[in-house]
Amino acid sequence: MLQEKNLLLCVSGGIAAFKAAALTSKLVQEGANVRVIMTESAKEFITPLTFQALSRQPVYDCTFVEPNPEKIAHIDLADWADVVVVVPATANIMAKLASGIADDMLTTTLLATKAPIFIAPAMNVNMYNHPAVQKNMKILQEYGYVFIDSEDGFLACGWTGKGRLAEPEQIIHALNELFIPIDNVFEGKHIVITAGPTQENIDPVRFFTNYSSGKMGYALANAAKKKGAKVTLISGPVQLPPPVGVNVISILTAQEMYEAVLKIYDEADVVIKSAAVADYRPKEIFDQKRKKQPGVWKIEMERTIDILKTLGEKKNKQILVGFAAESEHLERYALEKLEKKNLDLIVANNISVEGAGFKGDTNIVTIFTKDKQKYEYPQLSKEEVAIKILEEIQAFIERNKLV
Repeated sequence: MLQEKNLLLCVSGGIAAFKAAALTSKLVQEGANVRVIMTESAKEFITPLTFQALSRQPVYDCTFVEPNPEKIAHIDLADWADVVVVVPATANIMAKLASGIADDMLTTTLLATKAPIFIAPAMNVNMYNHPAVQKNMKILQEYGYVFIDSEDGFLACGWTGKGRLAEPEQIIHALNELFIPIDNVFEGKHIVITAGPTQENIDPVRFFTNYSSGKMGYALANAAKKKGAKVTLISGPVQLPPPVGVNVISILTAQEMYEAVLKIYDEADVVIKSAAVADYRPKEIFDQKRKKQPGVWKIEMERTIDILKTLGEKKNKQILVGFAAESEHLERYALEKLEKKNLDLIVANNISVEGAGFKGDTNIVTIFTKDKQKYEYPQLSKEEVAIKILEEIQAFIERNKLV
């Protein structure tokens, strides 16, 4: 989504500035045209030469340096950008932007641009939680700035808590979402999506789960929202930011997911079951932590409710989409699942193939439909796969006159 997009990266003075260098490299690899602005404080942590080498563009750090007399540099940059991202955004730079202060190259450019502005804060946890900082963040959100929120973790100052800069991959994910095409084809439709893993408890400290990251389901939720749908995302435990404008229902177990889906199933127009739901759970759950004992520990398992099959049996007007994550006999197993569970479409992927399956940012899928269509796609980002899935759902609706 970032191919040939003009991206202005603004680096302010925090120790997390080193991550901005890694981000620059990844953005260039994504095909973006990257230009960098640095504050004087940022140059205390990392040199302009680093960003010049990575972006292959000059670095801007002074409002009064005008290399081209025909252009005013900060206005030219402001007009050039398709999107602006501030990484890291310190408490100081956010205070300036919230107050409309323009006293360096970064702030003058940001106040002059009409491009979308993303803010990725990074600072000490106590600074992050300070009322003044929280107030400034709220003001910037009201102005339309989009926040890529800080993470919890170990901070450079020695504290542990919120304030850790989002990883470059997360920032790129947020930027990609901005450029997902909007066509409103699902306007007036309610799309329900399940995502992530489930957790089946053994005792207060142990549980069974799987490797699902939820990335595919979250990409679908974002894409469906951009296509005009009302979106409900029923999510197991994941490490992903909630999609903007999407109703997120958090669950832990397969039973909780079953109850959440069934509760809103009747009002759904499309249901996409991309979650990796546990097929089995422990028959006995211990109230207290089970202590280590001699010998083996055998855990008896029982089946969970087959959510997708239940939805297929109860289906009336809904378009029902399932996923088949297989390691062998991909087409055979997918087609069997399509028929047995009364699905309209099934998205199949071979989880043993590099670039497909859990955790990664890409997927390789084949889509099979109830009306005997088959669509194979090469390795794509999960955001691109999400768009393809929604396009095939819409095509299925139109072919079968289900509008």
